[in-house]
Amino acid sequence: MTSSPATLSLRPWRQEDAEAVLTAFGTPEMTRQADEPVDSPAAAADWITRRTRDRDLDRAYAFAVTDENGTPLGNVAVGAVNRTHATGWVSYWTTPAARGRGVAAYGCAALARWCFDELALHRLELAHRTNNPASCAVAHAAGFAVEGLQRQKLAYDGVRYDVELHARLASDVVPGTYL
Repeated sequence: MTSSPATLSLRPWRQEDAEAVLTAFGTPEMTRQADEPVDSPAAAADWITRRTRDRDLDRAYAFAVTDENGTPLGNVAVGAVNRTHATGWVSYWTTPAARGRGVAAYGCAALARWCFDELALHRLELAHRTNNPASCAVAHAAGFAVEGLQRQKLAYDGVRYDVELHARLASDVVPGTYL
Protein backbone atom coordinates (compact mmCIF):
# COMPACT_ATOMS: atom_id res chain seq x y z
CA MET A 1 0.00 0.00 0.00
CA THR A 2 1.37 3.40 -0.98
CA SER A 3 1.29 6.12 1.66
CA SER A 4 -0.72 9.21 0.90
CA PRO A 5 1.43 12.34 0.58
CA ALA A 6 -1.19 14.14 2.67
CA THR A 7 -0.31 11.91 5.63
CA LEU A 8 3.47 12.33 5.34
CA SER A 9 5.70 15.22 6.36
CA LEU A 10 9.33 16.13 6.95
CA ARG A 11 10.83 17.33 10.20
CA PRO A 12 14.31 17.46 11.73
CA TRP A 13 15.36 14.39 13.69
CA ARG A 14 14.79 14.43 17.47
CA GLN A 15 16.47 12.44 20.21
CA GLU A 16 13.20 10.64 20.92
CA ASP A 17 13.50 9.12 17.42
CA ALA A 18 16.53 7.04 18.40
CA GLU A 19 14.54 3.79 18.52
CA ALA A 20 13.35 4.26 14.92
CA VAL A 21 16.93 4.98 13.82
CA LEU A 22 18.20 1.88 15.61
CA THR A 23 15.49 -0.25 13.96
CA ALA A 24 16.32 1.10 10.51
CA PHE A 25 20.05 0.45 10.88
CA GLY A 26 19.40 -3.03 12.26
CA THR A 27 18.92 -4.48 8.80
CA PRO A 28 21.95 -5.91 6.93
CA GLU A 29 21.60 -3.62 3.91
CA MET A 30 21.63 -0.53 6.14
CA THR A 31 24.81 -1.28 8.08
CA ARG A 32 26.95 0.02 5.20
CA GLN A 33 24.89 3.22 4.95
CA ALA A 34 26.01 4.59 8.31
CA ASP A 35 29.02 6.84 8.77
CA GLU A 36 29.57 5.01 12.08
CA PRO A 37 27.92 1.80 13.36
CA VAL A 38 24.38 2.32 14.66
CA ASP A 39 24.09 -0.78 16.82
CA SER A 40 22.85 0.48 20.19
CA PRO A 41 20.48 3.11 21.59
CA ALA A 42 23.49 5.31 22.39
CA ALA A 43 24.82 4.96 18.82
CA ALA A 44 21.38 5.89 17.44
CA ALA A 45 21.32 8.97 19.67
CA ASP A 46 24.80 9.87 18.43
CA TRP A 47 23.62 9.49 14.82
CA ILE A 48 20.87 12.05 15.53
CA THR A 49 23.35 14.35 17.30
CA ARG A 50 25.59 14.30 14.22
CA ARG A 51 22.65 15.21 11.96
CA THR A 52 21.86 18.17 14.24
CA ARG A 53 25.51 19.28 14.25
CA ASP A 54 25.69 19.11 10.45
CA ARG A 55 22.55 21.27 10.20
CA ASP A 56 24.02 23.81 12.63
CA LEU A 57 27.20 23.94 10.52
CA ASP A 58 25.18 24.43 7.30
CA ARG A 59 26.82 21.46 5.59
CA ALA A 60 24.00 18.89 5.56
CA TYR A 61 20.31 18.71 6.40
CA ALA A 62 18.57 15.48 7.41
CA PHE A 63 14.85 15.07 7.94
CA ALA A 64 12.69 12.32 9.32
CA VAL A 65 9.87 11.42 6.95
CA THR A 66 6.96 10.94 9.35
CA ASP A 67 3.42 9.65 9.24
CA GLU A 68 0.38 11.52 10.55
CA ASN A 69 1.31 10.53 14.13
CA GLY A 70 4.86 11.89 13.83
CA THR A 71 6.37 8.40 13.69
CA PRO A 72 9.58 8.32 11.63
CA LEU A 73 9.30 6.10 8.55
CA GLY A 74 12.54 7.10 6.89
CA ASN A 75 15.23 9.66 6.30
CA VAL A 76 15.96 12.10 3.50
CA ALA A 77 19.03 14.27 3.54
CA VAL A 78 20.99 16.72 1.48
CA GLY A 79 24.71 16.77 2.11
CA ALA A 80 27.81 18.14 0.46
CA VAL A 81 25.97 21.47 0.25
CA ASN A 82 28.06 23.76 -1.91
CA ARG A 83 26.88 27.38 -1.72
CA THR A 84 29.26 28.56 -4.47
CA HIS A 85 27.74 26.24 -7.05
CA ALA A 86 24.32 25.89 -5.34
CA THR A 87 24.48 22.09 -5.35
CA GLY A 88 23.78 19.27 -2.94
CA TRP A 89 23.85 15.47 -2.69
CA VAL A 90 20.61 13.67 -1.78
CA SER A 91 20.38 10.42 0.16
CA TYR A 92 17.45 8.49 1.57
CA TRP A 93 16.39 5.36 3.41
CA THR A 94 13.23 3.96 4.98
CA THR A 95 12.50 1.74 7.93
CA PRO A 96 11.80 -1.89 6.97
CA ALA A 97 8.05 -1.48 7.63
CA ALA A 98 7.82 1.59 5.37
CA ARG A 99 9.48 0.13 2.27
CA GLY A 100 7.42 0.04 -0.90
CA ARG A 101 4.88 2.59 0.38
CA GLY A 102 6.06 5.73 -1.44
CA VAL A 103 7.72 7.16 1.67
CA ALA A 104 11.16 7.68 0.09
CA ALA A 105 9.70 9.13 -3.12
CA TYR A 106 7.59 11.61 -1.17
CA GLY A 107 10.54 12.46 1.06
CA CYS A 108 12.93 13.06 -1.84
CA ALA A 109 10.42 15.23 -3.71
CA ALA A 110 9.66 17.26 -0.57
CA LEU A 111 13.36 17.59 0.25
CA ALA A 112 14.10 18.80 -3.29
CA ARG A 113 11.41 21.47 -3.05
CA TRP A 114 12.78 22.55 0.36
CA CYS A 115 16.35 22.71 -0.98
CA PHE A 116 15.30 24.85 -3.94
CA ASP A 117 13.06 27.15 -1.88
CA GLU A 118 14.89 27.43 1.45
CA LEU A 119 18.55 26.83 0.61
CA ALA A 120 18.39 28.40 -2.88
CA LEU A 121 20.17 25.37 -4.34
CA HIS A 122 19.98 24.92 -8.10
CA ARG A 123 21.14 21.31 -8.64
CA LEU A 124 20.62 18.17 -6.58
CA GLU A 125 22.29 14.86 -7.34
CA LEU A 126 21.78 11.32 -6.12
CA ALA A 127 23.01 7.92 -7.18
CA HIS A 128 22.23 4.26 -6.59
CA ARG A 129 23.75 0.91 -7.41
CA THR A 130 22.42 -0.37 -10.72
CA ASN A 131 21.32 -3.57 -8.99
CA ASN A 132 18.90 -1.59 -6.80
CA PRO A 133 15.76 -1.02 -8.92
CA ALA A 134 13.74 0.18 -5.92
CA SER A 135 16.13 3.07 -5.37
CA CYS A 136 15.98 3.91 -9.07
CA ALA A 137 12.18 4.01 -8.87
CA VAL A 138 12.42 6.45 -5.94
CA ALA A 139 14.70 8.75 -7.94
CA HIS A 140 12.34 8.75 -10.94
CA ALA A 141 9.23 9.26 -8.80
CA ALA A 142 10.88 12.26 -7.11
CA GLY A 143 11.69 13.87 -10.46
CA PHE A 144 15.41 13.07 -10.70
CA ALA A 145 16.51 12.46 -14.29
CA VAL A 146 19.14 9.88 -15.21
CA GLU A 147 22.42 11.51 -16.22
CA GLY A 148 24.82 8.63 -16.56
CA LEU A 149 26.64 5.58 -15.33
CA GLN A 150 29.61 5.61 -12.96
CA ARG A 151 31.39 2.34 -13.61
CA GLN A 152 32.53 0.28 -10.61
CA LYS A 153 32.24 3.26 -8.26
CA LEU A 154 31.32 1.40 -5.08
CA ALA A 155 32.90 -1.65 -3.45
CA TYR A 156 31.11 -3.82 -0.89
CA ASP A 157 32.54 -7.10 0.38
CA GLY A 158 35.12 -7.18 -2.39
CA VAL A 159 32.59 -6.67 -5.20
CA ARG A 160 32.59 -3.52 -7.38
CA TYR A 161 29.22 -2.00 -8.33
CA ASP A 162 28.22 0.36 -11.12
CA VAL A 163 26.23 3.40 -9.99
CA GLU A 164 23.59 5.33 -11.90
CA LEU A 165 23.67 9.10 -11.40
CA HIS A 166 20.46 11.17 -11.31
CA ALA A 167 19.94 14.92 -10.93
CA ARG A 168 17.15 17.41 -10.50
CA LEU A 169 17.41 21.13 -11.22
CA ALA A 170 15.40 23.89 -9.59
CA SER A 171 14.25 24.84 -13.10
CA ASP A 172 13.02 21.33 -13.99
CA VAL A 173 9.32 20.95 -14.64
CA VAL A 174 8.52 17.65 -13.00
CA PRO A 175 4.98 16.45 -13.72
CA GLY A 176 3.60 13.64 -11.64
CA THR A 177 5.78 14.10 -8.56
CA TYR A 178 4.31 14.61 -5.13
CA LEU A 179 5.47 18.24 -5.01
